[in-house]
Amino acid sequence: MSYSTVATCVDDYEMQNRVKACFAEQGGSPSAVPADLFWTVAGADDIEAAYASAIAAENPHPGSDPAVVTDQMILSAVQANMPAP
Repeated sequence: MSYSTVATCVDDYEMQNRVKACFAEQGGSPSAVPADLFWTVAGADDIEAAYASAIAAENPHPGSDPAVVTDQMILSAVQANMPAP
């Protein structure tokens, strides 16, 4: 795992929007996504590895590319870390 990759992923606006969309679809408010959830999602082993691979391949938009980070990967990480209501 690379902390640099995780930090880059967290700062990726397109990835943030995908996490917000997933969070909203799961019943949360997209404007109330806890900041630590972004870090947890970006730090998930499969997401970090896929994102790092995309950076190495010079993908200009890894956060919006569902071939890099799938919706299922995001969904799994969000569901596993969804805050209690």
